[in-house]
Amino acid sequence: MKTAPQIDVVLFDVGGVLVELRGIATMLGWLGGSVSVEEMWRLWLSSPVVRRFETGRATPGEFAEQIIGELSLPVSPKDFVASFESWFVGLHPGALELVHSVPARYTRATLCNTSVLHWPRMREVQLEDAFHHHFASHLSGKIKPDRDAYQNVLDTLGCNAESVFFLDDNHLNIEAARLIGMHAIQVRGPAEARQALVEAGILSPA
Repeated sequence: MKTAPQIDVVLFDVGGVLVELRGIATMLGWLGGSVSVEEMWRLWLSSPVVRRFETGRATPGEFAEQIIGELSLPVSPKDFVASFESWFVGLHPGALELVHSVPARYTRATLCNTSVLHWPRMREVQLEDAFHHHFASHLSGKIKPDRDAYQNVLDTLGCNAESVFFLDDNHLNIEAARLIGMHAIQVRGPAEARQALVEAGILSPA
C-alpha cells in the first residue's frame, strides 16, 4: 500500500462507516431468513429497482411498490417507506471527529449509494459540511459498485486512482474500487476506519 504522501484524496462511504444503519436486520426478517447478509447485499446492490431509486429515477412510492414485488416482501408500501426512512439511525460515536482529524492537505469526499429519503439527514448530523465533495448516487446518477461511479470521482477531482484512499463497509464496493486502481479497505465503523487511516500513514497513531 502506498503511504500518505502519495495519497491526495480520502474517500469515505457513509452508511456502515460513519453512519449507523439498521435496515439489514429488517430486510433479513422480511426475507424470512432465507438468505445470508452477504447474499442480501448482492440482491440489493444488483436490484434494478434499487438502482433506479438510488440513482434518482424513481419516487419513494414507486420504489416501495417495486421492491416489494421484486423480493416478495410481506409489508405494505406505506410501511416499507416508513421503515426505510428510519434505517438512517445517526452518526456512529466518533465519526465526525474522525473526518475532521484527516489533515487539511487531503481532499475529503464521500462516495455513497443513497436516496432522497436519507440524504437530508446528512445535514442534520453535520456531515454535509465536513467534506469538500460529495458523490451521492441519487444526485450523480452513478451507483456503486459500477465502475463509472468511481471514474466520476476521478474525473471530477482530476486525480489518479492511485492517489485515492477509499473506505467502505461492503466487500463488493471495495473490490470494484481496487479494480479501478484505488487503495480500498473494508471497514465497519469509525474505529476500524481510523485504524486503516493510521496504517496508511494518513493519521498519526493516538
